[in-house]
Amino acid sequence: MTFDLTPEQDQLRDAVRALGRRYGHSYFVAKAKSGEHTTELWAEAGRLGYLGVNIPTEYGGGGGGITELAIVCEELAAAGCPLLLLVVSPAIAATVLSRHGTEEQRKRHLPGLADGSQKIVFAITEPEAGSNFHRLGTVARRDGDGWLLNGRKCYISGVDEAGHVLVVARTEDSSTGKLKPALFLVPTDAPGLTRSKLDMEIVSPENQFLLYLDDVRLPADALLGESLDAGLPALFAGLNPERITVAAMGAGTGRYAIERASEYTATRKVWGGRSIGSHQGVSHPLAHAAVQVELARLMIQKAATLYDAGRDLEAGVAGNMAKYAAGEAAALAVDTAVQVLGGAGMTTEYGVATLLGAVRAGRIAPVSREMILNFVAQHVLGQEKSY
Repeated sequence: MTFDLTPEQDQLRDAVRALGRRYGHSYFVAKAKSGEHTTELWAEAGRLGYLGVNIPTEYGGGGGGITELAIVCEELAAAGCPLLLLVVSPAIAATVLSRHGTEEQRKRHLPGLADGSQKIVFAITEPEAGSNFHRLGTVARRDGDGWLLNGRKCYISGVDEAGHVLVVARTEDSSTGKLKPALFLVPTDAPGLTRSKLDMEIVSPENQFLLYLDDVRLPADALLGESLDAGLPALFAGLNPERITVAAMGAGTGRYAIERASEYTATRKVWGGRSIGSHQGVSHPLAHAAVQVELARLMIQKAATLYDAGRDLEAGVAGNMAKYAAGEAAALAVDTAVQVLGGAGMTTEYGVATLLGAVRAGRIAPVSREMILNFVAQHVLGQEKSY
């Protein structure tokens, strides 16, 4: 057992950290509040190869794994730039395409995902289904040689920035007559696909949308994979990378908040000549948050290592635990940072309150803490399924 990164991973961490700090949280917030996207940061990260670290080299990527992509997610977040689309496009879409797409689909999409010139977002959540993908109402039916999609999706990130959306739908199995999941690559300008922006109380340059699919006609090759049999494994292929990279982003955000707060409390003097950080009422909450963030980072490393080793079942357990731990730790770290900074913590200038909405959402999405506890109770503790 080793907790050391390889020299290449260390170099990646240092390089991404340097990139993130050149932009910083003020850039991130300015883009979010002006309704713009982090286009410059994304383009530079793509040009430097950071967006494609987990994509096979034959498609223009770095040939690494989710471990490397988690490093990118964490270090950008630790610099104050938590980019949600890193989770959606390189982690989910690129992994699904790499593992289950046709060769033509891989050649068409992976190089653009690797260099940042293309983004593919992911649409699974629906208003009525919530966390239960078995109740998805979006249905794909045969339409001659192609497909016809109808349904609704909600909380879909970055549709306005992407060329395609990877839509999870249900199709009728001709052998059984039952509906089974399938994934479709849908152009965001496809006739019949419309969107409505959701107003969110989160400071983020990445927007959330409701999607409406009304008789969206697609060619046969829009179906991801060689056949309908690819649907279920393709769907699950994206979930572990999603959990792990979301956790990494949360851990990085926690690190950022603790660093900002620690710098302030080490130099802020109110009572005599001592810094406020010398008082345990200030330093202990920060130290506690730092412990929780570091514990989450260890579980993230374990989950990513298991995933990259092909141990999917174990990675599923570790990935869910990592997501839970990081979500709690990030929320604690940001809230603690705001508290120890006092009034300054609520200002935009000090750059911590701007993360409150995002870390609170991290306890809900992409899977809620309660559903993770259900998963652990059932699959780790052997308890009867409760839902």
